[in-house]
Amino acid sequence: MTDGEPETEDTGDEDAEGLTYAETGVDIDASEAATKALIGAAGEFEGDYAGLVDIGDQYLALATDGVGTKLLVAEAVDDYSTIGIDCIAMNANDLIATGVEPVAFVDYLAVETPDEETSEDIGAGLRTGAERAGVALVGGETAVMPDVIKGLDIAGTCAGLAPKDAVFPGEAEPGDAIVGWPSSGIHSNGLTLAREAVTQDHEYTDPFPPNPDRTIAEELLTPTRIYSEVLEPLRASETHAAAHVTGGGWTNLTRMGGYRYEITDPFEAQPVFEFVQAEGEVTDEEMHRTFNMGTGFVAAVPEADADEIVADSEDARVIGEVADGDEAVAIRGLELTD
Repeated sequence: MTDGEPETEDTGDEDAEGLTYAETGVDIDASEAATKALIGAAGEFEGDYAGLVDIGDQYLALATDGVGTKLLVAEAVDDYSTIGIDCIAMNANDLIATGVEPVAFVDYLAVETPDEETSEDIGAGLRTGAERAGVALVGGETAVMPDVIKGLDIAGTCAGLAPKDAVFPGEAEPGDAIVGWPSSGIHSNGLTLAREAVTQDHEYTDPFPPNPDRTIAEELLTPTRIYSEVLEPLRASETHAAAHVTGGGWTNLTRMGGYRYEITDPFEAQPVFEFVQAEGEVTDEEMHRTFNMGTGFVAAVPEADADEIVADSEDARVIGEVADGDEAVAIRGLELTD
């Protein structure tokens, strides 16, 4: 293995047991089928990561998302201080992947029982996330629904504006360089698999083995990085497409078009991924289909623009290229198809 790939023992048994995302309750294929059914019934909309509304010489863009079962980790240790950051990040990053500047955010908090301290923690996280994303918090809704909600759930909608010529076309081109930015860790997807893996033999309050100064919960609750700073250098070039590496892991790159994505220099996967993989005996392929594995945001740009984008970014680098061929992502010896 290379580039920080979590190592697993090669048993030579293709049927060796190990946790999968589907077995822990989240079937990505079924989820995508259900989403397509919803879109088919409601009608198509313009945009991929965000919906675009034509308002003359600009687009109004909207994205909505939550933080998934990361909430259950927060609940287990009664620490909701970073959840608001995640909620804004998951939405703002989708706008950024479209080429849109996030400008405003509204949240929806549904609770079984209202709790002042929990709400204060979530609100503080929302404030921090808004500062990092450069958005205004414009209110929200708290609903008390004991017959529907067990615990709590939070989601939000982020609005953004962009001149029409600033929105990324959304289609990569063969020969493009792929520029990447590192993640901050596990972000806010795949937590159903991660939780199942790490709690088989550990408690959330146990020390995190690679860094005993932190608990397992603290590592899992590391907030999702917000990629606001990448928008300016990407807009300054002729960026063809971008992808936020979230649910579906590295297969998100195929949302930039049906090409072959050769990833030759990905960012090193943080220790949390090695820990999850080892504890759950998760295969390399399942890890890369579920998690960001160290790289949280990518863009397909003309090769001639790549060096300038990297120079204008604090921690970006060229991680691969777009090639002709069947739709697939080649990374660390794996061939991933959507």
